[in-house]
Amino acid sequence: MKPFLAEPFASLWAQQDIFAAAEALQGEVFRELEGRRTLRTEVDGRGYFVKIHRGIGWGEIVKNLLSAKLPVLGARNEYLAIRRLEEAGVDTMTAVAFAERGGNPAKQHSFIITEELAPTISLEDYCMNWPQQPPAFALKKLLLERVAEMAGTMHRAGVNHRDFYICHFLLHTDRPAEDASLKLSLIDLHRAQTRRQTPRRWRNKDLAALYFSALDIGLTQRDTLRFLQVYFQQPLRKILQDEAQLLGWLEKKADKLYQRKQRYGDAL
Repeated sequence: MKPFLAEPFASLWAQQDIFAAAEALQGEVFRELEGRRTLRTEVDGRGYFVKIHRGIGWGEIVKNLLSAKLPVLGARNEYLAIRRLEEAGVDTMTAVAFAERGGNPAKQHSFIITEELAPTISLEDYCMNWPQQPPAFALKKLLLERVAEMAGTMHRAGVNHRDFYICHFLLHTDRPAEDASLKLSLIDLHRAQTRRQTPRRWRNKDLAALYFSALDIGLTQRDTLRFLQVYFQQPLRKILQDEAQLLGWLEKKADKLYQRKQRYGDAL
């Protein structure tokens, strides 16, 4: 794919090796792995997040495949997912730079830079105290329906997330959460897949992850049914009839994930 540069990086790096320039960026490092580095940097007083992929090696690729996991080879997945979500009208990160080089998937060098989303709070943190301090009904309904709308639009647009937890929804705190204009942005798309149509298997995995991640925030069965109505855009009776197998599987899959969480904590 051709490199993409928007301002301010288009001007700053006009006469530079863009890969060397990306590697030279400094800031607060959030993750440092052998094949990937994530940091926050500032340019002209504005914050940006930088993800640099340097190749994970054939050993890691084989290890992932043997454990039935699709390896993340570079920044392309995230860039393509951002573009598709933008086209579909799902609020997400704004990419300002992307490039990749190298035909060997084990040694591919790539990066993506996105604008910082601030001020925000993750939906997981925002809803953490709901079991002890239940929110107003209107607020819970508004957030629930917004997440359902975003999830449904994402899947209909051919994108599945693969890390679809409520912690990856950021609530923008510069506007009232109770207002219909509230904004949620979906982040952490480095494992996302983009196709013409989302396969049912991957759609279901996303829904199970989302359901599991919301088990501790005090949602009721009525809340779950409301989510399904908005997500599927169908009458509830039809959903319960057509998706009976899915609903049963979601309960079992979410419970399995929850039991693993109880045993292993965050190392899920």
